[in-house]
Amino acid sequence: MNKLPQITLAFWVMKICATTLGETAGDLLSMTLDVGYLMSSLILISVFVVTLLTQLKSKRYNPALYWIVILSTSTAGTTMSDFMDRTLGLGYAAGSAILIAILLAIFSVWYLSEKSLSVTRVTTLKAELFYWFAILFSNTLGTALGDFLADDSGLGFMGGALLIGAAIAVVVVLHYTTRISSVALFWIAFVLTRPFGATLGDVLTKPHEKGGLDFGTVGSSLVLLSILVLLVGAAMMYNRQPAKAYGQVTDN
Repeated sequence: MNKLPQITLAFWVMKICATTLGETAGDLLSMTLDVGYLMSSLILISVFVVTLLTQLKSKRYNPALYWIVILSTSTAGTTMSDFMDRTLGLGYAAGSAILIAILLAIFSVWYLSEKSLSVTRVTTLKAELFYWFAILFSNTLGTALGDFLADDSGLGFMGGALLIGAAIAVVVVLHYTTRISSVALFWIAFVLTRPFGATLGDVLTKPHEKGGLDFGTVGSSLVLLSILVLLVGAAMMYNRQPAKAYGQVTDN
């Protein structure tokens, strides 16, 4: 049975909320609680593995379980990216280049193996594994890109969020006005929503002197978690009754 959600406007709202929460929660563990990037990455990758195994065992689409796995990839992606860029000293540009290469390799092997990069229907274990590892490294790449825009580009947190927001708007326009593959546009948007969430998370948590709103990692994480729980609850209610999707992506 298919275990993926419909790609609607609600999906993207939850995706941005989950990735922003992943940024603030990852920083909460690694920085606020001073666990460190390496240990935080090991902890959060373990959480990802546990949630992924639970998802793989599921026989149907479960909104709560699906978004828990998305959130685990987002938090793990935050600390993995920070470990590469800061602890290993690769820098945001080199880290992003490595992650782009890894993501392209995943897509290549996935397509050669399954003859598809479907984002609306996954029915085999192999395809589902490719799907989730593509999401994990998409979120890791998005963190690196967001940090690059916020720190190295000179745009700052707010400027980076505005730039990525504009890029996402372009992808939306292309989806509705061109025949460019919806699957390709989905993965472009999926990567872009991660740095949008990362920069938005920085806007929420960083102090005023650094261009942020100074809500802190704890306060921001609690607010975002509450919003995500409400949205997932609504998705679970919606999933129980047949309804026509709005703006649904198809595999073409």
